[in-house]
Amino acid sequence: MFIRKISAVAVACGLLLASTVSFTQDHRGPSTAEERQQALEYIHNWLADPLGPQAKEQYTWVLEWAIQVPDIHVHVCTLIDLPKGNKKDSSTIFGAMVMTQTAFAINNRDKESDLMAEFQAGVEGALHVYELLLKTNPKDRQPYLDDLIQRRDAGTLAQFVKERAATECKN
Repeated sequence: MFIRKISAVAVACGLLLASTVSFTQDHRGPSTAEERQQALEYIHNWLADPLGPQAKEQYTWVLEWAIQVPDIHVHVCTLIDLPKGNKKDSSTIFGAMVMTQTAFAINNRDKESDLMAEFQAGVEGALHVYELLLKTNPKDRQPYLDDLIQRRDAGTLAQFVKERAATECKN
């Protein structure tokens, strides 16, 4: 797993859940089709309303499940600079990266080694949620993320992801 610059909340969540990994992986079989479908439904709902009443419960379920199942692998590497002033926005944008990368891993089980595609999905998910957050509070605009949206719209985001991953996501 690649990790860089994760908010304190994400670290705490990860440490709490990581304590169950060795036990559950030893006693847990591969994910079922029903579980994968449930995870995708929760991810879809969360991405549509990351601040909604069910968001925390759905995020927690997906995160715990992804850690427990031995056949779904998500490679976390924070390729974007998260907003510094608003910790809630930072956690939500980071969560979007994790959720979209998890969806990628579920939908592309044959591409587990295609880290660039997984990272690309994560960055695009983060930008999507950033745009949703801006609709709620337009004054929370982040020039860095706005630049990434321009790159996405211009078709150059993949090159950014590749270059950033080469320097930030080392084994």
